[in-house]
Formats: sequence, C-alpha cells, structure tokens
Amino acid sequence: MSVNVVRTENSWWVEDEDFAFPMDTTAETTADLLADRAAVLNASGNGVPIAELKLLSPVTAPCRVVAQMVNYRSHAKDSGFDPNTVSATFFRKASGSVTGPNGSIVKPPHVRLLDYEVELGLVMGADLPIGAIVTDADLPSYIAGLVIANDVSARDVQLVKGQFYESKSYPTFTPLGPRLVLLEPAEFSRLVDLRLRLSVNQVPRQDRTVADMIIRPAAALTALARFQPLRPGDVLLTGTPGGTALQAPPTPVERIGALLPEAVKWKIFFARQAKVPAYLRDGDVVTARIATGDGAIDLGCQRTPVRYA
Repeated sequence: MSVNVVRTENSWWVEDEDFAFPMDTTAETTADLLADRAAVLNASGNGVPIAELKLLSPVTAPCRVVAQMVNYRSHAKDSGFDPNTVSATFFRKASGSVTGPNGSIVKPPHVRLLDYEVELGLVMGADLPIGAIVTDADLPSYIAGLVIANDVSARDVQLVKGQFYESKSYPTFTPLGPRLVLLEPAEFSRLVDLRLRLSVNQVPRQDRTVADMIIRPAAALTALARFQPLRPGDVLLTGTPGGTALQAPPTPVERIGALLPEAVKWKIFFARQAKVPAYLRDGDVVTARIATGDGAIDLGCQRTPVRYA
C-alpha cells in the first residue's frame, strides 16, 4: 500500500485520512528521507489535521528537474504533431523554479503569455546511471514515488527564443505536491490508470489518463539514460495532456505564416494569442489533481493562485 509523505518547514510527515503524523528523522532533503525508510514506516504520535499545515514541495531543491515534451497524444495533436512520429525529447528546468502546492505562480513583468501544464512527476529513489536499460519490471528499482507537477510556461519566451530552459525556469514555475506518494512495487502496474486533471477557476482545461501517454516511464528513463544520469530525489516530469492555452494554428494559417518575414510572423501570432482567454490571468486559481479512478493511488490536490509581478 502506498505511503503519502508531506513536508513542512523543518519537518516530514506521513499523511493518512486528513491527518499528518510526524516522522522521527534528521532528513533535510528528499534524498535523505528516501534513505531513511524506517522513519517513514514508523511515523507516529498525535496526528495533526493536514489542513492546519503549511505544506512545502515534497521534492527539495537543489535537484535535477528533467521534463519530457509533447508526450501525450492529445497534446501532440494540439501542438500540430503526428503522435505516431513523436520520439522521446527532454529539456531541463532550473530547480530554483520548484515551489509548494499552494504558493502563488508569479508572472515576471516581461512575460505576456503564461500557460499551465499538469504533469505526473516521477521522483527517483535510486541512481539512474548512463546506459541503463529500464523495463516496466525495473521501475520500482528506480522510482520511489509520484508527485503532481505543473510545468508553468512563458510561451512568448519559449516560442520566440526557442528557449525551453528560460521559459519554464522562472521562480515558482514548477509547483510540486502536495504529497509524495511512495509506491509499493505491485502498484506500478496502476500508473496507466492515473487520471490527470487541471482546471482554472473551477473550469476544466485538461483531463486525460496516462493511457494517452506516448513514451511511458520505462522507455523514457532508458532514453534519458543515454546522456543524463539521475540521483535519488531528482524528478522527471512526464509530459502534459492536451488542453493547454497554446494551440497550433490551423494548417492553412501556418503555411501562410511560414512565408512571412520572421518579425512579421511573430507579431501577428502574438497579437492573436493575446486574445486567447485561456492564458493565465492575475488572480486566477489553478487546481490540479492526479489519482486513479478508485482512489487507490491519490496524489492529492494542488491549488496555486496566479499573481502578476
């Protein structure tokens, strides 16, 4: 049975039925905690209502934050790609972008198009060395648990510069949590049943299960291990379903745009995007949930208000 871990300032807890029970551990980082399994299993004492705790990200920084791009069929179609031709593609995010599950997403003043991407985060529990070949049966040997992530994106920076690292790495652009769900080996077969949902101001935007994923975790880790090692406490974000604010233009419009000078093309594109109401506005509240339909694996609910700096 999975164990739900949450973190507050200077403390780690096991969450169970709306209460949190303190761990007796000196762990300062997620990697430290994963090495102190006894503390996780022996959490006890008087339970504190989880609603009374100010939760931080259960993944501590610094760490490696690696993300997959265009990894759901629905998102590939939204982005103008053929899902059948998509291969494993990765980018890095600065771990300084990691924030908690209820903190504000802060838009920098120069960013115009702020977008959301709910993602399933895989938190490493063991080293992934260069050259590792990972099968589905191997997943429990590498992955300790799961976490909700929001890969917040400054689309105008991303598209004009072709710069994923900057556009997705501003402070607060990677909310994680509320809980780190540590899985038992048998539960990894349920990954495909996890349903990712995101709403803005209670209006649904994204809703798909992991069955929509193109490159699934074992294959993704194998591809990543060709060039990027991972350590315990690092996190791999596994892509987002369709429904983001950014959508590919219709094919005829895209063909016409390709004929225009670069500056003119982007000026027209961003003028059109500025009218899209789905981009995040000051005061919006983003809610993200990931769970199996029966609730056997439940990563909790993440609520992050948007604030314009």
